Amino acid sequence: MKKDKQQSFLRKPYDRRLCFYLILLLAAYCILPTASFAARMQSRAALVMDASTGKILYAKNPDLKCLPASTTKLMTAIVTMENADLNDVVTISSKAAHVPPHRAGFKEGDRVMIDELLHAALIGSANDAAVALAEAVAGSEERFVELMNTKAIEIGATNTRFINANGLPGPGQYITVHDLAKIMDYALRYKKLKAIIGTRVTEVSTMGGNTKLIRNTNRLLWSEEDLVGGKTGYTNKARHCFVCAAERKRDTIIVALLGSPSRRNLWKETEFLIGRGFDVMEDRETPTVYLTKADYTGTARSKRSYRRHGRSRIKKVHGKSAKLAAKKPLKYKKTKIYVKKIKRIKTCIKTKKGCRVAKKDELEKDKG
Repeated sequence: MKKDKQQSFLRKPYDRRLCFYLILLLAAYCILPTASFAARMQSRAALVMDASTGKILYAKNPDLKCLPASTTKLMTAIVTMENADLNDVVTISSKAAHVPPHRAGFKEGDRVMIDELLHAALIGSANDAAVALAEAVAGSEERFVELMNTKAIEIGATNTRFINANGLPGPGQYITVHDLAKIMDYALRYKKLKAIIGTRVTEVSTMGGNTKLIRNTNRLLWSEEDLVGGKTGYTNKARHCFVCAAERKRDTIIVALLGSPSRRNLWKETEFLIGRGFDVMEDRETPTVYLTKADYTGTARSKRSYRRHGRSRIKKVHGKSAKLAAKKPLKYKKTKIYVKKIKRIKTCIKTKKGCRVAKKDELEKDKG
């Protein structure tokens, strides 16, 4: 009797549909977390790689060419390790002392050991230290860049091109997250570099006794237990960049991100990717690669930055009349200026005094 009731229950169309929907929901629950993660990733490109095998565990746009920012200094450090004695003393040049914008504060004529410059470049991301290293190794930054690009090809980073030793933006410069992960993996072969990128705070000194306190720009060193170390990067065009290594038991993974919209988002996504990478290593997740539509010419400014730049542009172009409206929202300011411009043209048509007559097609063109 009980068996008959169960069979009759399942024969009802409503109940069959309900079972079908429950199965669909269960499948979606298993699939959606993985699929929706790609949509939540705000960085232009990201990658997790098994350091021992080079296998990709997760990737979003792994071969998308992006700007490297100060992650460039990893290659600067590698070339320095292979071509210089760390105990050599370098005299800081005028070019190195005045390179913008982030510096350790070395002055022209300061004498500094290469070892100290490496710490300043990798821990404090000091541009003056990076240029000083380039000049010490190759005689000039231009010749040093040739060594950097040659080394990139040797490592297998064939979708990378450097134009300077510090990562400041310029034409013809690019890297992919896959190449950046390869460069980090290669850098870990040097115990010295591995120790430096894992240092939280240190002091660097000149031969004259001037000491500077350097704090690591990598915030995850204070919060992520599995982190070995990493290198940050930021410019307006490149946005926030980061590459790091993490170890758990006997497994080591490399995480690389390029073009993140904010530093907060960068840390959040890095922590997620570290967890994701170890889940794949322990067979709790499957390797995944996503390709998404991306802006290959650069990322858009943030809303606040756009308003700031837009405001200054309006002041310059439209002069005193626009300064009164500068405190109002950008959308409103543009509307007001647009209306004034149209009114001025219409006035010229009516009066014909002191200005030429605007034709109808010109007025329509101005509206566009």
